[in-house]
Amino acid sequence: NAQTQILDITAQVQKVVSESGITEGLCCVFVPHTTAGVTINENADPSVKQDIVMELNKIIPFDDNYSHSEGNSAAHIKASIIGSSVNIPLKNNNLLLGIWQGICFCEFDGPRTRKFYVKIA
Repeated sequence: NAQTQILDITAQVQKVVSESGITEGLCCVFVPHTTAGVTINENADPSVKQDIVMELNKIIPFDDNYSHSEGNSAAHIKASIIGSSVNIPLKNNNLLLGIWQGICFCEFDGPRTRKFYVKIA
């Protein structure tokens, strides 16, 4: 519901992996938006996500002298820095993430209805 927020989508991605029946391989999560991204970071402590948002907003403020006139230049820049995809290895039909890692959908121009794609190979 916020303009900038980071949401844990690990369980949703793991559900797709589990239902695929593929036990070994690679899972790609792709965000088809220019003002949102995806990354892997800590999912145990919510303050980590808050700190990431706070620091990104300091580095790339919403109200700067941008040439792009739609008012969301900061969101485009943040999405470019974070990136639009992550790849996670699969082992025994599970995402091979570290104990503290999660897949984080990064919204930079919300609130909006968003989607992400999961491809398993």
